[in-house]
Amino acid sequence: MKVTIIYDNTALRTGLKADWGFSALIQVKGKNILFDTGANGDILLSNMKKLKISPRKIEDVFISHPHWDHTGGLSSFLQLNNKVKLWIPSYFSEAKDAREVIEVKKPTKLYEGIYSTGELDGIEQSLCVETEKGIVIIAGCSHPRMEHILEVASQFGKVYGIIGGLHGTSPESLKDLDLICPTHCTQYKSEIRSLYSERYIEGGAGKIIEVE
Repeated sequence: MKVTIIYDNTALRTGLKADWGFSALIQVKGKNILFDTGANGDILLSNMKKLKISPRKIEDVFISHPHWDHTGGLSSFLQLNNKVKLWIPSYFSEAKDAREVIEVKKPTKLYEGIYSTGELDGIEQSLCVETEKGIVIIAGCSHPRMEHILEVASQFGKVYGIIGGLHGTSPESLKDLDLICPTHCTQYKSEIRSLYSERYIEGGAGKIIEVE
């Protein structure tokens, strides 16, 4: 599995724009999945171009939750490629332009080894990807309790790590994970970095994370 962070509050590479929001390209099992679309379509597409990511090669778009900083780039993306499957929470009413729109309410298998937690606490879904080391969770903001996210993700296998926004997540709730990459809205990033320095990965637009 290869995860390329496209959109984040910070940028690791010259020429990439930082902005409040989150988006990442998940390349796994022959699939190219765009996870969330950041806040601004111009920034999303500019960063994709700099990272040599072609919108037309993306087959699926996964929206974690319909807050503006995760969906703001969607319409700009769909203008370039609307031949995608769009996986959305059930209450996201603006998604009409994709080839296929799939509402996800409960834990769901998208493809072999690729799952959604479903719409947890009526708020947000996370993507769960099976790797040789275990399940890696891709999270938008982690608005649901982390314990709930981990419990549901563990239905698909032992959870190895998490990448994405961790909002107000208690650092203690991450103690059993071997890979922790907090991005975007994470409130306790410095505490997480301090507690789990050997397992911590710095995020930011341009960051590439590979898990076997």
